[in-house]
Amino acid sequence: MSQTSAAVSPRELSARALATGLLLGALLAPSNVYSGLKIGWSFNMSIIALLVGFAFWQGVARAFGRPRWSLLESNINQTTASSCASIISGGLVAPIPAYTLLTGQQLDSLALMAWVFSVSFLGIWVAWYLRPGLIAGSGLRFPEGMATLATLQQIYSQGAEAGRRLWVLGSAALLAAGTKLIDSFFWSLPRWAPSAQLERLTFTFEPSLLLVGFGGIVGLRVGLSLLLGALLAWGLLAPWLLTEDLVRLPAAATGPQFATLIEWLLWPGVSLMVCATLTSLGLRLLRSRTATRRGSRRWRPQGWPAAGLALAITLVVALQISLFGIAPALALLSIPLALLLAMVAARVVGATGIPPIGAIGQLSQLGFGVFAPGQVPVNLMSANTAGGAAGQCTDLLNDFKVGHAIGATPARQAVAQCVGILLGSVVGVLAYQLLIPDPQAMLITPEWPAPAVATWKAVAEALTGGLGALAVDVRWAMLVGALCGVLLGALEGLLPEAQLRWLPSSAALGLAFIIPASISLLMTFGAVLAWAFTSRWRSLGERFVIVAAAGLVAGESMAGVGASLWQLLR
Repeated sequence: MSQTSAAVSPRELSARALATGLLLGALLAPSNVYSGLKIGWSFNMSIIALLVGFAFWQGVARAFGRPRWSLLESNINQTTASSCASIISGGLVAPIPAYTLLTGQQLDSLALMAWVFSVSFLGIWVAWYLRPGLIAGSGLRFPEGMATLATLQQIYSQGAEAGRRLWVLGSAALLAAGTKLIDSFFWSLPRWAPSAQLERLTFTFEPSLLLVGFGGIVGLRVGLSLLLGALLAWGLLAPWLLTEDLVRLPAAATGPQFATLIEWLLWPGVSLMVCATLTSLGLRLLRSRTATRRGSRRWRPQGWPAAGLALAITLVVALQISLFGIAPALALLSIPLALLLAMVAARVVGATGIPPIGAIGQLSQLGFGVFAPGQVPVNLMSANTAGGAAGQCTDLLNDFKVGHAIGATPARQAVAQCVGILLGSVVGVLAYQLLIPDPQAMLITPEWPAPAVATWKAVAEALTGGLGALAVDVRWAMLVGALCGVLLGALEGLLPEAQLRWLPSSAALGLAFIIPASISLLMTFGAVLAWAFTSRWRSLGERFVIVAAAGLVAGESMAGVGASLWQLLR
């Protein structure tokens, strides 16, 4: 869609565009909190917001003679909704719960909302100053933004296609939500394991369409990598640990023994993920350095954006000092580190489409482990500044990529993003506290594996207590995991895109060590099912598989949040 065609309608930052984005973002943010705590992944909500907003307002225009829903309004709608729904990058499913698990301290609602907003607000202004160099002046593609742009162009050139996709999305969401509500309130769906021994090792069947949907989204390579990781961790390592008496189960233990086995298995899994991601991150940066350097520009103060950046820095530093008791010097140190790592994340996302938020967080944890050894609040919450800023920075840069292609106004997109994170901070925190009222009792369990929480907690423990505090067998496992991670990360960073499909995904391989095998198996099933459908019916698969999978994820997660709210009210 050209800038000329976009200029036909001047409507852009309209009240209905903002309101629609806020409503959809508020509905979808709890979905990301739910899935983030379940499996450590979240879903970009831009395409869902585009489809729903377009179908509703075009219908209203036809039925009541209202002004048509313009292309630029659609862009504001998806920008607002995606920023609201991606609020979990502010730490709600990783460093914040890890902080509670390690210190026993839980922030009240207002303080937590302020903190999540502040780190996300910082990311918006980092993105603003990166925009000229990375969007307008470089060859970076930003694959996620281009996927949103392709959907936007398609629904405006073929309006009926939006209706068909929305019907598939809604049907899948209703199916998943109905299944979850039946399982929660009316009839407990069967959980099955081939034997008692496999059940102890978490090889069980869990009736979750959300996991099937996520498998369809992540694709065959990641799905098979999860299966390989589950077989290695829970099928080979876990029985060996029990045989060698390195891990002892409670007397007369029955059912899945996830909580006991994860205390050992998370260490090689975390080492593999962190080392692989950091290695591939460094290599990808070296490869993209020439392309991004050509379009880079100096940061220059620009009136109200400079005021926004100054306000964000003030908020982040003040809250670190007041909420977590962090020394002012260390709180100030988090700002340049956050800016640097957000720029790193932005370049990686622009080149590959993969946001390395986990690696950014762990890298900042390592940095603060050097500057402030043994200080858990610094290690987690100052590092959270970098991860949260990087998350919102990359989200807005994808939106800027779409806006640049259609002639949108960057300042209006930044305003929409600010409004989105304001509401997202409120909704996200309330959803987190509703789902997890007692983090110490509920997290890192079969019900809530919270792999991102386990990763941040493990890195903080290792940096605080030192590797000497760990058992010898655990240290050897970490070394092997780290070496495998470096090897896989180097291959991921060096191999061309066409050859990567034959290489196991290091992120999925490491993740399989930290989540129950039942989750990996069901996600693998979803990935294989999506691949088989697309292979047999290519055109239908490319148009509807991801939409149907997104509906399954959104339907079950929103029903799960609703079920938790009902149980809390009772």
